[in-house]
Amino acid sequence: MAAPMSNVDEIRNRVILGEFGVKNVHTTDYPGNYPGYDDTWDLEKFKKNFRIDIVHSDEDTLEFDMIGIDASIANAFRRILLAEVPTMAIEKVFIYNNTSIIQDEILAHRLGLVPIKADPRLFEYRNPEDQEGTEIDTIQLQLKVKCTRNPRAPKDSSDPKELYLNANIGPVHGDILLAQLRPGQELDVVMHCVKGIGKDHAKFSPVATASYRLLPEITLLQTIEGEQAESPRGSFLLMSWLLRPLMSSSLSARNFSQSLIWQKWTRWKKIRHSSHSLE
Repeated sequence: MAAPMSNVDEIRNRVILGEFGVKNVHTTDYPGNYPGYDDTWDLEKFKKNFRIDIVHSDEDTLEFDMIGIDASIANAFRRILLAEVPTMAIEKVFIYNNTSIIQDEILAHRLGLVPIKADPRLFEYRNPEDQEGTEIDTIQLQLKVKCTRNPRAPKDSSDPKELYLNANIGPVHGDILLAQLRPGQELDVVMHCVKGIGKDHAKFSPVATASYRLLPEITLLQTIEGEQAESPRGSFLLMSWLLRPLMSSSLSARNFSQSLIWQKWTRWKKIRHSSHSLE
């Protein structure tokens, strides 16, 4: 049965969180679906309706709103960020000396997953047949360190950071630990970084998490004034909390998010009912 024309715009442009489920989650804006609507693809129309608003941006995080596109396109951007944006990562590890307690294979694996701060646009993809690499497609790094005792450490100290020199080995970010050494242990490692994409290996993925959620819009069905306006004020915060799990990477994830929403909604109703019964 065809939808009334008065509801067509709502079906086409809104995903509705109702009392018993989420409605209008499917895409309907394709040619010929609704009489009187021209849904053929038009580049100029897309440019006019689409815009990006930057919400937050810093060295590690970028949050933005994409307005005027379907959720499937937003998911496509998410997949591109995960799998098709090139970065630099350690591909080969040459271990010349390793007297630490970490095995060579584990150390090489840890080094391969360390994010490398380098502009991939300055390098070319390495030829698979080229085993050595050149300056245009390879970054060579060397890790050569030996742990020794700190002669100036306090006598009553038990902190390894004070007792030993070069005890904790890591990259630029302080929360990434490669190995822990003790006096007499050393590492002598040469690493080759190459250009790649996350589709080939997860170590090339430039983002730790890429997700999206639908932008919530709360509509009041009637005018609320006076003291009655105070009660729904907290409901806006509640609805924002309920809508947050609408982040999804696939249809199955979206279905899971819906069930999570209703679990939260039921829990909130029970808590509210209990509080009223105590009054």
